[in-house]
Amino acid sequence: MTSPLRLGIAGLGTVGTGVVRIVQDTADLLSARTGRRIEITAISARSRGKDRGVDLSAYAWEDDPVALARRDDVDLFVELMGGSDGPAKAATEAALSAGKPVVTANKAMLALHGQALAELAEANGAPLRYEAAVAGGIPVVKALTEGLAGNVITRVSGVMNGTCNYILTRMEHSGLPYEEIFAEAEGLGFLEADPTLDVGGIDAGHKLAILSAIAFGTQVDFDGVQLQGIERVSIDDIHRARDMGYRIKLLGEARRTDAGIEQSMRPTLVPADSPLGQLEGGTNMVVIEGDAVGQIVLRGAGAGEGPTASAVMSDVIDIARGFTLPTFGQPASSLAPAKRANAVTACAHYVRLMLRDEPGALARVATVLGQAGISIDRMRQYDHPGADAPVLIVTHPCAPVDLSDALSGVVATGVVRGDPVALQIQTP
Repeated sequence: MTSPLRLGIAGLGTVGTGVVRIVQDTADLLSARTGRRIEITAISARSRGKDRGVDLSAYAWEDDPVALARRDDVDLFVELMGGSDGPAKAATEAALSAGKPVVTANKAMLALHGQALAELAEANGAPLRYEAAVAGGIPVVKALTEGLAGNVITRVSGVMNGTCNYILTRMEHSGLPYEEIFAEAEGLGFLEADPTLDVGGIDAGHKLAILSAIAFGTQVDFDGVQLQGIERVSIDDIHRARDMGYRIKLLGEARRTDAGIEQSMRPTLVPADSPLGQLEGGTNMVVIEGDAVGQIVLRGAGAGEGPTASAVMSDVIDIARGFTLPTFGQPASSLAPAKRANAVTACAHYVRLMLRDEPGALARVATVLGQAGISIDRMRQYDHPGADAPVLIVTHPCAPVDLSDALSGVVATGVVRGDPVALQIQTP
């Protein structure tokens, strides 16, 4: 008889509890699909006495997740604690060093230490799986490493943070400013303990860096992701984008260019009638483009107990079946450092300025942009009751780095109050 696969689970928050529930409630189904029993033998979490709504009495308890990873009765270590370093990384390294498979939902750890962990896993013949680390219940990692493995991937893009998508769509539908919707999201428990991980684009940037490594066969390069959060998106920006037929999304894009790999996570105007433009609330969407398959769109729940626990269990089931593959789809030793091509792809831009209401101010802005080679598609000055005049500019396609330099010149004229807001308009 095939021996059971014995799990040790570190972290019993929302996702960890969801994994326990799936193992308990669907034991017979899991056994039928894998050919062996999947059992939990030991667990670890910060608080032993907390009521988590599931029966944990049958499992051994370890206060130290590293000790849990090393237990003789744990065949597979499930890391659901989070955090790029500390106990999560130490326990993961302990399990891999002992030749034990690891399943994790820890995007930050993989984005910052993915290459080293992949090398450790492969040196010890221990699979490292992480479907739950990117886009919740959407099987995008499997799509890239398995279903699309015969393609040269040219571009990966999408909305990968449900909290930001909730805030932006809620602002649009309610007409309320960012500060009020941010407070609402915080009250509902949607934000990370450090909210900048969400609204600053860092959480989504971790996910993009992982997908980029798989797609382009490079080492994970989170530092190469150009990050811009949603904090400066105003309700006026949302209304004006809508008037032009666009919606604003925190959009991640990784693309292969002649100059290298370009990665960015920033608020972007996307056509309102596009699949991304129609995305509501906390839903995620990932768009993948390959030379053979063309474009495919994956859409689903990006977070929550059920979807994320489902993704964890998909990896557990693969290991129970004996299916393994290199961490990032090809041997870690074959992954070259990513050659960065930062902000080189030309696209149109939406620019919002607050100008001093004085003669010649707008002309000076146009002159500086023209001298920098930035061509204006349209410009509009809005009615204003105060001393400053809001101005909206839409540029013809230009490289983001060129526009950034030009706007520095605009600020230097002294006719602009505050920093300009510049948002890309999605390139087809």
